[in-house]
Amino acid sequence: MWHYLTRGAGDDRTVHEAQDAWNRYRLRPRVLRDVTSVSTGMQLFGAWQTPIGIAPTAFHAVLHPDGEVATATGAVAAGAPMVLSSRSTRRIEDVAAAISGPWWFQVYLMRERSITAALIERAAAAGATAMVLTADTPYVGHRARTAALSRPLPLSDEQALTNVQQHLPEGAGDYWDLIDQRADLSLGDIGWVADIAELPVVVKGVLRGDEAAACVDAGADAVWVSNHGGRQLDRAISTAAALPEVVAAVAGSVPVIVDGGVRDGFDALVALALGASAVMLGRPVMWALAAEGAAGVTGLLDELTAELRHAMGLAGAARLADLDRSLVTGH
Repeated sequence: MWHYLTRGAGDDRTVHEAQDAWNRYRLRPRVLRDVTSVSTGMQLFGAWQTPIGIAPTAFHAVLHPDGEVATATGAVAAGAPMVLSSRSTRRIEDVAAAISGPWWFQVYLMRERSITAALIERAAAAGATAMVLTADTPYVGHRARTAALSRPLPLSDEQALTNVQQHLPEGAGDYWDLIDQRADLSLGDIGWVADIAELPVVVKGVLRGDEAAACVDAGADAVWVSNHGGRQLDRAISTAAALPEVVAAVAGSVPVIVDGGVRDGFDALVALALGASAVMLGRPVMWALAAEGAAGVTGLLDELTAELRHAMGLAGAARLADLDRSLVTGH
């Protein structure tokens, strides 16, 4: 599991560049501003106390007995956005029951579309407030170390199939073939997901301005700048470098979300100043979940939010709306 989480695709170049890319930015703080009270509250397909949230990641039960239920409980306590993965090891309805507010559901378009449609319908019925269509995974990137292991993950079929088992066609042979990602995704699939869910659709995996604009034109309600944690196309551009181009391309028409290499409140401040509406975490949440379950997740999110709030005050920003491109230089 350690190898599965830490490794990226290819030679891990994109993984290794992620954090340094944020570190290359520098801040230009404002002074003589009233920052007696600094707020990190925001609205984005729901009301949140922090713009720092949880990106969709798979198979949480391998890290903690309560799996995604613990992750959700931790997110709720921190007032943070959470995106539940299609590869959850706990039932959609059980995770939703642990969330007292809004949450989002991540969608993989599987080779058997009826399974994807069923998951979307269940998530919408359980209270999801947005669908996150992952667009950068027509097939899984090659990860040499885990591919060489006889069993890449300590995961039972029962865990892996928690949410899809009931939707498999009767007499299905190789069910893994049915639930693998489709390689024929198109812009039209944005509308397909929206029609089923009747909810906003966020397109995740965008690294180019022209692609972001095309997604918006096709009906996306938000775009998510992500290179899948470096786990898909190695040598892909860092999200810190891609974010300004995407923000410029959508020109305020939809919110922009970003993940990848964010490790503290200063990274989050840079991302928000560059135009992101929310900043999502992947691997750090996994470490926190493994260490302390729900309390670990809450502690992580609270600490990063406190760090963000402190940095905002020092930069002269009392609200998230006060963060803008003029506060950041470099790269």
